[in-house]
Amino acid sequence: MTHWFHRNPLKATAPVSFNYYAVVTTPAASKICNDLRSSRTRLLELFTDLTCNPEMMKNATDSYFSLLQGFINSLDNSTQESKLRYIQNFKWTDTLQGHVPSAQQDAVFELISMAFNVALWYTKYASRLAGKENITEDEAKEVHRSLKIAAGIFKHLKENHIPKLITPAEKGRDLEVRLIDSYIIQCQAEAQEVTIARAIELKHNPGLIAALAYETANFYQRADHTLSSLEPAYTIKWRKYLHLKMCFYTAYAYCYHGQTLLASDKCGEAIRSLQESEKFYSKAEALCKEYGETKGPGTTAKPSGHLFFRKLGSLVKNTLEKCQRENGFMPNPNQRKK
Repeated sequence: MTHWFHRNPLKATAPVSFNYYAVVTTPAASKICNDLRSSRTRLLELFTDLTCNPEMMKNATDSYFSLLQGFINSLDNSTQESKLRYIQNFKWTDTLQGHVPSAQQDAVFELISMAFNVALWYTKYASRLAGKENITEDEAKEVHRSLKIAAGIFKHLKENHIPKLITPAEKGRDLEVRLIDSYIIQCQAEAQEVTIARAIELKHNPGLIAALAYETANFYQRADHTLSSLEPAYTIKWRKYLHLKMCFYTAYAYCYHGQTLLASDKCGEAIRSLQESEKFYSKAEALCKEYGETKGPGTTAKPSGHLFFRKLGSLVKNTLEKCQRENGFMPNPNQRKK
């Protein structure tokens, strides 16, 4: 089963030379600075390289971050920070607020911003892989793994690194708690989409699929609520996606709940459940159109034409028709036997 995911743009950054002529006085120190510059450049190049895979990304990330640690932590294994932490100014743009950069003279800010982009790369890699037709089981597992890695990175930054910034995160920008939380919840929801698709392919119990779909819809609703207090001009397109997916998976939940009711010969209740499914599917369809017409950061797409969307529409229609047919065959319990 193919998937469609909304993606915000990557963060952009200004070049950093790591040239410290007044400080660097030995060949070994010069080599470290040169390695820092080249490993940073290499990592930035991989973010937009469509041939990059998770192994390449991990190697490049480890290479740069292992060197950057020397600018953050003292080398004598004490709890003191490095004397080099504030030697370099770093500039990074925001995923939602366009080309206006934030700047901090702090290596921790660089670590957080670069790791944020690494997490975004994993979400984009998952999206590319999940959008393929006839995705294999191994590829589905890779999508799930990549989304879990991304969520883990965002969570680690939120809990362990962002609190260490001398200059607090600006409100409404990437490193603010509401934004980080939304990214984490979205990754969790999309990973669960992969689980649902697998459960459908393996023809698991409709009750289980309905429960997973309902939980996924709640994830999307939480992510949308987390963004609700932010500036609409920057979040409206993202929120359209989250609301769309909430309606979509609510429709899934009602559809599969209806199948469970039908299997228990509760045709009337099954029909009502499928009618609710139809209602939420229609809402999702309207939101698909709104999403495509909304300007703002993120993916340009027409989700209503995507296979994942069309398949649910057919499933709801066919299941409702089946319920109505079977309801017509049900004997009237009030009818007396002759």
